[in-house]
Amino acid sequence: MIRLFNKISVKEQAKLLKLLETSILNFKKDTIILSTIKENIIGVILEGYAQIIRTDYNGNRTIIEELEENDIFGSSISSLSSNECQVITKEDTKVLIIDYDRIIESKNNTYPYYNQFIKNLLEITTNIIDEKNERIEILTKKTIRDKLLEYFNIYSKKHGTRIIYLPFSFTDLADYLAVDRSAMSRELKYLKEEGFINSKGRRITLLYR
Repeated sequence: MIRLFNKISVKEQAKLLKLLETSILNFKKDTIILSTIKENIIGVILEGYAQIIRTDYNGNRTIIEELEENDIFGSSISSLSSNECQVITKEDTKVLIIDYDRIIESKNNTYPYYNQFIKNLLEITTNIIDEKNERIEILTKKTIRDKLLEYFNIYSKKHGTRIIYLPFSFTDLADYLAVDRSAMSRELKYLKEEGFINSKGRRITLLYR
């Protein structure tokens, strides 16, 4: 179930997609999505996985957002205002493309399903803002240890479990936390030795409260 179409029937979804003149595009792994389509869009990940990545003038890479199935992105709701940011697929990915200009046409608000669509979009945008605030909480921590523990705490509270399955590689985790990969690996080793966590591959169990 696509969150953007929550409480909208299948029949109404078809009408909505036609009204908004949407399209579905398929991208191979390691493709820069916005290099092939115009930027003033909203994209919905139907299948696959992508990342919004920022690369600064020194070549330093930071993961800004993780985009999994059902997630949305776009220049109006994501960190895409800078030329340093790109949406890159990490596996073969199918994306629903919606023209932002079509969304804001006021004549469409006569349709109940369209108004529900706008409500869903606003709710999702609010969730994205909440996630950005969580990210700020992580990045404002001064040490690598504190960044890791804050990330683990946020994940644990959100999923209601002390067992964490990292959604990406440890290299990507370092990029997400904006820290050095080797230094982060050492800190994870210390946390394990000191009894804070247990780990096996990408599975991390929190041993502290």
